[in-house]
Amino acid sequence: MLYVTTGNRDEARRIGKVLVEEKLCACVNILDPMESLYWWNGEVQNETETVLIVKTTQKMVSEVTKRIKKLHSYEVPCVISLPLSSEEGNPEYISWIRKSVLSQN
Repeated sequence: MLYVTTGNRDEARRIGKVLVEEKLCACVNILDPMESLYWWNGEVQNETETVLIVKTTQKMVSEVTKRIKKLHSYEVPCVISLPLSSEEGNPEYISWIRKSVLSQN
């Protein structure tokens, strides 16, 4: 699973749609709005962003990350992997993710 921040809902939808259509992930969730405070170029920034949660397999993390970076508007997009195992959640749901992703078929 990947945690990704985007500039707005439209960008999150655009990226999410590509990832699902290309079978790089089983599902995305879009959480909007989200407030971010962070350092950038020597100053504290306060921005409204949109979170994209990408449900994919560990094997696909590198490929999905590369695709997100190509599609993303940020110079340095936040793409953080949150590893899952079948022991950490609903095994049937995790199985569905594996079956839905291109590399697993």
